[in-house]
Amino acid sequence: MSLGVLNNISAIYAQNYLNQTQTQLQGTLEQLSSGSRINSGADDAAGLALADGLSANVSALTQSAQNASSGVGMLQTADGALAQVTNLLNRGITLATEAANGTLNTSQVGSADQEYQNILTEIGNIGSTTNYNGMGVFSATPVSIFVSDGTTSGASTFSDTIGVLTKASVGTTTGGAAGEDLTANATLDATTASSILTSLTAAVQDVAYQRGTIGADINQLNAASNVASTQSVNLADAENSIRATNYGTATSDLAKYKVLSETGIAALSQANSVQQDVLKLLQ
Repeated sequence: MSLGVLNNISAIYAQNYLNQTQTQLQGTLEQLSSGSRINSGADDAAGLALADGLSANVSALTQSAQNASSGVGMLQTADGALAQVTNLLNRGITLATEAANGTLNTSQVGSADQEYQNILTEIGNIGSTTNYNGMGVFSATPVSIFVSDGTTSGASTFSDTIGVLTKASVGTTTGGAAGEDLTANATLDATTASSILTSLTAAVQDVAYQRGTIGADINQLNAASNVASTQSVNLADAENSIRATNYGTATSDLAKYKVLSETGIAALSQANSVQQDVLKLLQ
């Protein structure tokens, strides 16, 4: 190799490799400090696209599980209110059975009727005042619960209708039809007691049917929430395996690039010193 000063080829080679090593060292340090293997599209374009897609799925599934849980909360509110309605109806059955007995005097029957009227009023109050998140629970309007993984094919909508609750419609029957009408008899007395007792017994059955329907909907939403949560965990794990830094590999690379950086600097220094030999020829 001729000896010259116009271009130091050895130094250029050394500088080029040193620049590459410094770039790789910088990337490794970025992975170690951020905890992420992919910090830009240049690191892994396909991996970035896949990881971001999985992240979007996880976000949708996490909220979907919350959506289903909110739906369960509303249905449980309705079920709890209907449990109290059943208690009131059972008390009404006791009063109607008592009023049907001919041993009661007029004043005693009147007292039974007063309590019965209060029971009817309270049932109506439960139907009109029971709320969830500011919305009336006992409504004929269907409530839609949306569950999705962020894609069109992975979306499901659950429609739950609790049904109305008034004195004229207690509970529901098959198909969500109106329940028992307790307003047919204005007062409870010895004459109407038998008819009221029949209505109250039917109302208990209608409320039980309604609670059974609500219970089935609760189980369905709980299952949907569990599935969404499981999918979210699995997809988060898949995203982590793609995006997260492998610290074992990264620390090994760090040691390698630090050695290469030091040897590259030493080699560049040696390459630059070679041209100093030209001066010896001029002495």
